[in-house]
Parts: sequence; structure tokens; C-alpha cells
Amino acid sequence: MKINTIKDLVGQLGIDNFINKIFYSDAVKLLKNVPDSSIDLVITSPPYDNLRDYEKSNNTWNNKKFQKIAFELYRVVKDGGVIVWIVGDKTYKGNKSLSSYKQALFFQELGFNIFDVIIYEKTGTSPPHPGRYFNSFEYMFVISKGKPKTINLLRDKKNKWGGEMTFGNVSRREKDGSLTKKGRKKISEFGVRTNIWKYANGKGFTTKDKIAYEHPAIFPEKLVVDHINSWSNEGDIVLDIFGGSGTTIKIAKNMNRSWIYVDQVKRYCEIALQRIDAQ
Repeated sequence: MKINTIKDLVGQLGIDNFINKIFYSDAVKLLKNVPDSSIDLVITSPPYDNLRDYEKSNNTWNNKKFQKIAFELYRVVKDGGVIVWIVGDKTYKGNKSLSSYKQALFFQELGFNIFDVIIYEKTGTSPPHPGRYFNSFEYMFVISKGKPKTINLLRDKKNKWGGEMTFGNVSRREKDGSLTKKGRKKISEFGVRTNIWKYANGKGFTTKDKIAYEHPAIFPEKLVVDHINSWSNEGDIVLDIFGGSGTTIKIAKNMNRSWIYVDQVKRYCEIALQRIDAQ
């Protein structure tokens, strides 16, 4: 396998020209070549608010660049496709930027649905700003083009009374305020998890791939596993336009999905290449 550039794209550019390839490229330039309605799932984390040093990535990341990317994503994502946009905010002069929600609202204005907002809770945190609580989370906006065509809700929240019958009749509150009795039911051993997902993070927990830690901000492999399970099926195409250390494509390959990686930092492409070649 090799690292590709836009110059390697020749002839009729069908989606097969992009699948299972690593691209050293600016995200907007690469996306402009991707066919319409060809991507099933995007899992990515932009270099938000310059909270980390991503080499030259930070030099070109601004609101104008974000909007161009959002426009292109709306074009290339399939109807029913999903974007998982992992993002946070910085605090500057005592004020939270709220860039995360500004971006989510822009996606909504384009025609996407904000299907869900999931909190990525970290077991490890950085020191807080003076006078503030420790920040231990980031947002994971689940953004869909129409209704998601794939919804596989994860049922791993253990129920205390699993296997038992409900004490009384289960009832449902109707729109007019009345109650409809549904009878007793057996409680499942596991229920659908909440929208707060907690992961161990930090060296040795996020991944066992030592080379990945050369990237300044990587998310846990299990986080990607859970999103791929939730919003895609085998054979679907998973795209990461800020590919970083290559976690998304590593997991996509392991889970029998096709994948596309893009990053404009050559060293990160090399890291991703080493990780994917090791599979």
C-alpha cells in the first residue's frame, strides 16, 4: 500500500478510485473529486479551536474552511448516511467558544439532521482552567442526511432487574396525557445505553499501537468500533477527512468496511499507513 495524492486520480473518478486508500491532501480538494452520494459513514474530528498543534493543519483551519468542508460533505454523503463529528471548545479570556454547536447548527442549516448528541466522557482529563471544573468530555454529533438508513442501537447497559417481570403494568403516556396500559413484561438483561459513552483514554488505553501516540490527539479505538456498529453495515464506505493517526480506517478495515483516509500532514499519513499495513 502507498500514500496517494490527487495527482494519482486519473480518468473517470468513480468511488472505486478512492476506496481503501490513504490520501495526502487538503480535505476540501480531495472531497471535490469524490462522487456525489457515495459515502455511508464519516467519522472524524476536526482541528477545532486550535486546541492542539497539528503542524500545518492549524494554519488553514478556520470557519470558512469548515463551511467548505460541510458543503462538500452534504454532497458526498448518501441519503441516510451519517457523519460522526467529534469536537470540543476552547476557553479564551474566560469565555467558551461554543464552536462545536455553531458547527452543528451550520450542518443543520445545510439540510442535515442533528440525529443525536452523544457525550464522549474520558477517564483521563487535562488540568482545568483556574476556577473551573475538570473538563472530561467532548461532543460527538451524530449528523444524518435524512433518517439514518442504518440504526443498530448498542444494548450493553446492564439492567439491575434483568430477567425479572415488571412489578406492575407498564404504561405509556399518550400525547393527550392519558395512560395506556401495556401489561407486565420481562425485563431484558441489557438495555440500550445512554447517550454518554465513557472510554479509557491516554497512553496504553486509547490503542496498543505505540506509533499512534506521535499524533497529539487520538481517540479510543473502542469509540470507533461503537460508532461503526451503530451506523453502518459490512461493506459500507467509511471516510475520515482528518485522518490523523489512522484509528478510524484501522477499525473500519478490521470490521469489514471499505475506507478512505485523508490528511494534509505527511507524517500522519505515514503513521496511518504503518498501522493499516500491520493489520
